[in-house]
Amino acid sequence: MTGTDKAAAAIDRKRARKNPGDERSPRKPDLAPLRDGDRRDLVATPWELLATLARATTLARQGRGRGLAEHWQSLKYCQALAGNSFGRLALTDEGQTPEQSYRAMQARELGRAFGLAVAERAVRHRFPDRLVFTVDAEPVLLAGFAKSGSRPTLGARPRPDFFIEAWRPGEPSSVFVVTVNGNHQVATKRTSKADRSAFLQLARAAERAEHLHLGEWNTTPCLLMSTELLAQEGIVVNALQAPGSGLLPPRPAEGRGSANVNPEAADGLPEKNLTYAGAVPLPPAQDGVARFHDGFFVPRRHLAWFAQVLARTSAAAQLAFSGAGKEIAPYLTTKQGRKHYAQRTFAGSSSVRDASHDMGPAHFVGTDQVFRLGGNRVEAFSGMATDLYELLAAGRVEEYRHRAYERRGTWSSEVTAPEWGPVSFGDDGTVMALRMLPPRANTSPASHP
Repeated sequence: MTGTDKAAAAIDRKRARKNPGDERSPRKPDLAPLRDGDRRDLVATPWELLATLARATTLARQGRGRGLAEHWQSLKYCQALAGNSFGRLALTDEGQTPEQSYRAMQARELGRAFGLAVAERAVRHRFPDRLVFTVDAEPVLLAGFAKSGSRPTLGARPRPDFFIEAWRPGEPSSVFVVTVNGNHQVATKRTSKADRSAFLQLARAAERAEHLHLGEWNTTPCLLMSTELLAQEGIVVNALQAPGSGLLPPRPAEGRGSANVNPEAADGLPEKNLTYAGAVPLPPAQDGVARFHDGFFVPRRHLAWFAQVLARTSAAAQLAFSGAGKEIAPYLTTKQGRKHYAQRTFAGSSSVRDASHDMGPAHFVGTDQVFRLGGNRVEAFSGMATDLYELLAAGRVEEYRHRAYERRGTWSSEVTAPEWGPVSFGDDGTVMALRMLPPRANTSPASHP
């Protein structure tokens, strides 16, 4: 029995004692370690990891003000990561001693950063000739499933954290469901597998992954990640995978079935409201009786619709990363929170998408912010190549994807940029860059005797 199996058994026993008679929560079957080529050490700078986190989380449901705030907040971990004596990334003293109330937040957010970096690398390794897009799962699912109450959320329904789409023009996309977790446990030889936080997180992740299926049961691949931030040898990402094709049908370059068109407008129908309770059809039992369990299930007849929603939500996230405003709203449905982006929701919302810089091979347009790191002033810029940004701002998603695919090998592989410093180029045409600013002159009023 693996460590994750023992942790899952411990979770089931605890639940059975608390709620006797409850059925065991289903878990993703056929889990196994990552393939050999995906298990090599991750080589990345701290700012590349933080850029991965920012790209994936910038589309906040509460509106673009919250999204930008969360995007820039990821930079607070600049001083939490450094190399250790083993030559591996580890938490600095500052990272190891966060305020108690922020420990869970740090574990969650850095767990996302490392987990997504490993997951994205695994998908790129398997599909080296494709573009890889990472999208927050909740806003995608909100387009087709009922929200929980009056809030723009799916509530406590188990679900994965992200989708990763491997896309190439004219071919079916492969979609992976991804879960990411992190913890501060210091595991020792005396820590049992059933008490190991990483195994417990992976066992719960297997439950969340089992609650989402595309087309039919158990054909959607998944990647489950749990990051140990205080492992003895440095930060360690524990990973499991489940096989599957996860194929979405290719879309036309324009017209009714393309991502340029809002699928609601194309159908002339109200928003979809797919079933959650008892939605997932399982293989019949030995007695031939049909079986079902709860979950987010997209039937085959709706996969083309799902492909449109996934591409449009990804476009909205890329625009948000670049500081767009009302240009985001047309990409979202009402249930996804379109109205939050169609209006100004906070005082600083007008000071976005107002910066541009030449970096590497392209001119980038986006948004910037100045913040303090220690006693130093730091400028951060996030944006997108101008021509690609203009295509998304004009609603031309398919043309953007084709052009980004053609340019995928032209972006700089450098981790610093002239006149800047740390920089992270994405193969989707986005960039994040940092640079130190000179100290401000003392402008305080002169004292009076």
